[in-house]
Amino acid sequence: MSLNRRTLLGAAATAPVWGALPYRSAKAQAANTIRIAVLNDQSGLYRDLSGPGSTQCVRLAVQESGITQRGINVEVVEADHQNKPDVGSTVARQWLDRDGVDVIVDVPTSSVALAVNNLVRERNKVFLNSGAATSDLTGAQCSPNTVHWTYDTWMLAQSTGGAMVRAGGKSWFFITADYAFGHALERDTSNFVRSQGGEILGSVRTPFPGTTDFSSFLQQAQRSRAQVIGLANAGGDTINSIKQAAEFRITRGGRTKLAGLLVFVTDVHALGLEVAQGLVLSETFYWDMNDKTRGFTQRLGAMPSNVKPSMVQAGCYASVLHYLKAVGDMGVAAAKASGAEAVNRMKAMPTSDDCFGEGTIRADGRKLHPCFLFEVKQPSESRGAWDYYKLLGTTPAEQAFRPMNEGGCALVRS
Repeated sequence: MSLNRRTLLGAAATAPVWGALPYRSAKAQAANTIRIAVLNDQSGLYRDLSGPGSTQCVRLAVQESGITQRGINVEVVEADHQNKPDVGSTVARQWLDRDGVDVIVDVPTSSVALAVNNLVRERNKVFLNSGAATSDLTGAQCSPNTVHWTYDTWMLAQSTGGAMVRAGGKSWFFITADYAFGHALERDTSNFVRSQGGEILGSVRTPFPGTTDFSSFLQQAQRSRAQVIGLANAGGDTINSIKQAAEFRITRGGRTKLAGLLVFVTDVHALGLEVAQGLVLSETFYWDMNDKTRGFTQRLGAMPSNVKPSMVQAGCYASVLHYLKAVGDMGVAAAKASGAEAVNRMKAMPTSDDCFGEGTIRADGRKLHPCFLFEVKQPSESRGAWDYYKLLGTTPAEQAFRPMNEGGCALVRS
C-alpha cells in the first residue's frame, strides 16, 4: 500500500516547538534535540478523540516542561496512520531510521500500536502509548521501551463491565470491531463476566475500518436475548452503534442494556444527551473533574473541531511531560542513547500532572492512576455545553489495572 501525500507530508515535516535556537552546527544541534513524533488518526473515526488535538497537548507539555529554557531543543512532528498497521509501520520506520525520532506518542488503534511497539523496541527508542487500549502492551507484548499511560481493555472490563454485571446484566452478546483492540476488549470483558457468574451468549465481528451500518449486527445481538449487548468498539463505530440501537428501539422496555465499553466525552458530544443519557462508562480523565483538569483545559485553548480534551489527549500531555522530566534528569545524550534507560528513569520517578494527579509507572510499563465510573447526565441535569458526566464511583490506582503478576510480562520477576 502506498502512502498518501498527507501522510508523507505529516511524517516528513519537522518544526521547532517554541522559537528558533541560536545557530549551531547541524551535528551539535541534532545531539541536543529531542524529536517527538505523534502518530494517530488525523482524518478518520478517531480524529476528535486523538488526532490533531493530541499534537496540541504534546506541544503544551513541551512548553510547560520548561526544558527549552534549559537550552534543550524539542521538535514535534505528526502523521496520520489511517488506522492501518502497514501505514503506521512505514511511517514509524521512516521516523526512527531516517529522521532521528526519539519518541513516538499516542497511536490509537491497537493493531498499529503493537506494530510500533516492536519497532521501537528493536531500535531502542521510546513509545508513550495513550490511544491504544490492548492490555497486551503490558502483558505478553510488554517492552522495556514502552509506557502504557491512559487506559486499557482490562481496566474497561473491570470498571464498565463490572458495573453492568452488578446491575444484573448476567448474559452478554458482543458486537466487536475486528482487530486487536476489539478482540482484547471482548476477551477481557468476557473473562470478567464469567468470573462473576455471568455467561457469554455469542459475538459478531464487524469489519474495521469503514463500517457504518450496524443494523444487522444489532439485530443479531437482539435475537440472542442477551441482557447486555457489549459494544467492543470505539469512536465513530460506537457512535453509530448507539444511534442505530436507538433507532431500532433495541433497549425499549428495559430488558436489554447497551454497554459502551469504551466511550469518550467526544462520543457523548456527538451523540447528544437525548441519545446518550444514562450510559455508564469509564474514563481516567474528565475535563470538568476538578480545578486542575479545568485549568489544563483552559491552558490548551481552542481545540480542533471545538471539542474538549479526551482522556487520550490528556494522556499525551501527561506522558510527554513526565518523559521530558526524565530527560532533564538524566541528560539529553543519555536519553537519546537508550530509550530503555529513559523509560527506566521514568519508572523511577513519581508522576505528577494536572490531568491524572499523582501516580507511578510499574515495571511492566503500566502507568497507575484512578479510574472513574461515570453516568451520562439527562439533558435537564446538564448546566451547559460539555457538562455531560456525573460520577458514580472511583477505583483506586492500585486496583484499577490488572495485577502485574497476572499479565505474563517478561519484565516482571516472579
